[in-house]
Amino acid sequence: MARNVVCISHASGASGADVGHLVAERLGFLYVDEEVIDRAAQRAGIDPETVADEERRKPLFTGLLDYLAEGGGQTVLSHALVPELPSDAVRTFIRDAIQEVAARGNVVIVAHAASYAVGAEVEPLRVLITAPQGVRAQRVTAAEGLDREEATKLLRKSDAGRADYLKRFYDVTEENPVDYDLVINTQTLSPEEAAAVIAQAAT
Repeated sequence: MARNVVCISHASGASGADVGHLVAERLGFLYVDEEVIDRAAQRAGIDPETVADEERRKPLFTGLLDYLAEGGGQTVLSHALVPELPSDAVRTFIRDAIQEVAARGNVVIVAHAASYAVGAEVEPLRVLITAPQGVRAQRVTAAEGLDREEATKLLRKSDAGRADYLKRFYDVTEENPVDYDLVINTQTLSPEEAAAVIAQAAT
């Protein structure tokens, strides 16, 4: 069955963003991730910290998503391998924006909890991109100029934050491979190979 929404959840340092960009290019879909949504909101003058009411957020999403669809999401492609953990208000805003983006279709959504944020009624292709911690630490060391110990500490903090987020926002106490249609280990597959597998599964 063809899918017009691909949700890529990922661990920090697993090359999830790289894979997501390649999948979007192969399918001709819009690429959206948490950083893209956050920066697009800033450029549109939207402060997720102060827009807590759902009814107030709805009209803001319309303009935000139009901006993304017009190519705004392609203007911010730099990604920290271990991004800073956003506040709950920003996470809520991003989650709701992801749901709105998914409803439009023809999109690749890359986020730590993308596969949980999008409802089953959208029938997304749910993908988990992961790799052993040692491999992820090596990538963070090379990309961020950190020593191995610092990189490992950052990953542990990021992994703990992701687990806490899944538990508090989605009541997921333990991430399970059966929550996904595809689980890809980027220690074994390159981003290009992973993207080819995902694109094939989506068509």
